[in-house]
Amino acid sequence: MLCQKCNQREANVHITKIINGVKTEMHFCEECARESQEANMSIPLTFGMPMSFQNILEGFMEMMGGIPQQLVEEISCPVCHITFESFKQTGRLGCGNCYSAFSDNIIPLIKRIHGSIQHTGKVPKRSGGILKIKRDIDKLKNELKIAVANEEYEKAAKLRDEIKRLEERLNNNKQDKE
Repeated sequence: MLCQKCNQREANVHITKIINGVKTEMHFCEECARESQEANMSIPLTFGMPMSFQNILEGFMEMMGGIPQQLVEEISCPVCHITFESFKQTGRLGCGNCYSAFSDNIIPLIKRIHGSIQHTGKVPKRSGGILKIKRDIDKLKNELKIAVANEEYEKAAKLRDEIKRLEERLNNNKQDKE
């Protein structure tokens, strides 16, 4: 794949942005990525170095303004005694209680990385009929709120109609099972 900016060199920097549910993919060569505003993430692009989870984690923490060093040194899990500094270095928590002990620092980080703190998981197509419809309705309702907030009334009307159609389908599926 060629760089989408210069169309001459091989694209080896791939950027995926998801803003308000709209996914955008960009592909640049190293030189164009250095010059591009899209790739400017305040994390130095170090080509040739392997990317580790620790580097990614530290990059996100720096993007969020970092955590005061004094707090990092004081925080530890009361059950497994792992420190937040150790988590920063390894990217691994010691036990389930670490999520509670480090929640003030981990929740914004998870939200930044995944866009949400609620895991929805995948639903098998064959067995997840009703659950899939419910999730589609929730997704469309969120899109409807955004469309109304942006005063995109034609889009909002289409979303409203799609929600009604899915809700009728959901009710029909429930009645068939009863």
